[in-house]
Amino acid sequence: MLNDFLALIYPRNCVSCGNSLFKHEEQVCNYCYTNLPKTNFHKQQRNPVDALFYGRTPLLLASSFYLFTKKGSIQKILHAIKYKHNKDLAVLVGKWYAEDLKTNEIISKADFIIPVPLHSKKFKIRGYNQSEEFARGLAEDLQIPLNTNVLKRKEFTETQTKKSKYERWENVEDVFELIAPDTFKNKHVVIVDDVITTGATIEACCQLLQQIEGIQISVLSIAYADK
Repeated sequence: MLNDFLALIYPRNCVSCGNSLFKHEEQVCNYCYTNLPKTNFHKQQRNPVDALFYGRTPLLLASSFYLFTKKGSIQKILHAIKYKHNKDLAVLVGKWYAEDLKTNEIISKADFIIPVPLHSKKFKIRGYNQSEEFARGLAEDLQIPLNTNVLKRKEFTETQTKKSKYERWENVEDVFELIAPDTFKNKHVVIVDDVITTGATIEACCQLLQQIEGIQISVLSIAYADK
């Protein structure tokens, strides 16, 4: 009865379609969940995300969970995560992806999961790092340590949304720094972001990490936006 009463005051609705959720559903209704546009890129060594970085930075695996389309279900999910303070949804999406990645021999054997960091100013505004919460869900279910200390964003940058590919790279060039890099010698790390579009942010992180002796890098994101 208490749950029913609370449902009247705080209705539980699907973040994708807006319909009421059943008791066994969490954040996204079963219909929307089964129709989310999975890429299955993690099953392909050569895929569109990998192609973004080919010749730019060597990666063991590059993959995104979903395809991003304007006004689509994934845009609504990302909007809820980034702008409606729904960090629990980011963790949940990470857990969903972890289920698919448990049988992937490359990711399942990684040593660390590292989210792309937010600048402290943006962190204070939002209250959390959406990429870190997504990474947390991945790390918990894959049982891989989460590290949020190796990369630091030292400069505040403008949003990338309306920038060209070259402008995106200029916007993130030299904005990151490495902290205690010796911890990651000869380790396989997975860099995690929310959305990959041109790959500029990820590439900037990878170029720093590649200064570490013997490091191997993979890349994962919630979504891939094909421009």
